[in-house]
Amino acid sequence: MTTKHKEDAWRICIIGGGSWATAIAKIVMSGGYRINWYMRRPEQIEAFKASGSNPSYLSSVKFDVKKIKFYSNINLAVKSSDLLIFATPSPFLKSHLQKLTRSLTGKYIVSAIKGIVPDENMIVSDYFIKYYNVKPENIAVIAGPCHAEEVALERLSYLTVGSRNLDFADKFAARIANSFLKTYTTEDIRGIEYASVLKNVYAIASGICHGLKYGDNFQAILVSNSIREMSRFVDTVSPEASRNIQDSAYLGDLLVTAYSKFSRNRTFGAMIGKGYSVHASQLEMEMIAEGYYGTKCIKEINDAYKVDMPILDACYNILYERIAPNIEIKVLTEKIR
Repeated sequence: MTTKHKEDAWRICIIGGGSWATAIAKIVMSGGYRINWYMRRPEQIEAFKASGSNPSYLSSVKFDVKKIKFYSNINLAVKSSDLLIFATPSPFLKSHLQKLTRSLTGKYIVSAIKGIVPDENMIVSDYFIKYYNVKPENIAVIAGPCHAEEVALERLSYLTVGSRNLDFADKFAARIANSFLKTYTTEDIRGIEYASVLKNVYAIASGICHGLKYGDNFQAILVSNSIREMSRFVDTVSPEASRNIQDSAYLGDLLVTAYSKFSRNRTFGAMIGKGYSVHASQLEMEMIAEGYYGTKCIKEINDAYKVDMPILDACYNILYERIAPNIEIKVLTEKIR
């Protein structure tokens, strides 16, 4: 098949079988392209083939399965692909990669993981560079206010593609843009990755306050302090003169995650605020709240930087030190303005 652009010929593979992976697959295939798709469970693949949709997540989204090559073996998926889009929850990334025996050298990697690698305290791009010899110029990150559920409904959304290789970012952004998705690019890959982790932490804080019946007035104060706290941390760990914290990849993603009914981190926080334990909340949700892991990771990273982060500290004390939410948030109200 003759293609006008080289990037049209990329053999793209989605890694992951959850709601965000499904939304990414819908985005990538919107131009009529074929994809490879790795899912861990063969039974999920068989049910997908039979129904034409993901049986477990966003099942209303229909796919032309003739244009999808499914894999339950990650090594075969990697062998057959040029560009890998990782869309797994961050706590599961290492377990997927532990099965990988094929080299990722020479592959293009796009992280759609809005989390941090637990135990390593590393953003995903750094993890691939350090442990899998992926060239920095071959890595990109997807960020921005974009819930999977709204992608499924084809509601207009915006994504930012970040990479040290702006040419790669531009080509990939153009490749996934469509009638319901606008794309932008940035070289601030590390900044938007850290912002993606932090916005989940602040969404948990927002949910906790909602569960405690704090009103919209206080939520506005909480979120305005959150973006300043995010700016202080990101500017410290990854200085970037051209960064504008008000851009959609930072402020926009924070707003939608802190306020949206689709936000699992806000939902998780609301349950904590209502008196559920962490374990009970996780069982009830049956989905991963990335901010739970991100809270501990960022807290440990910040032990070296000493950035003033009262909202992060409050979340950590509630989630990991088991301080009562009503007590901890009351203390927080005296620290923010």
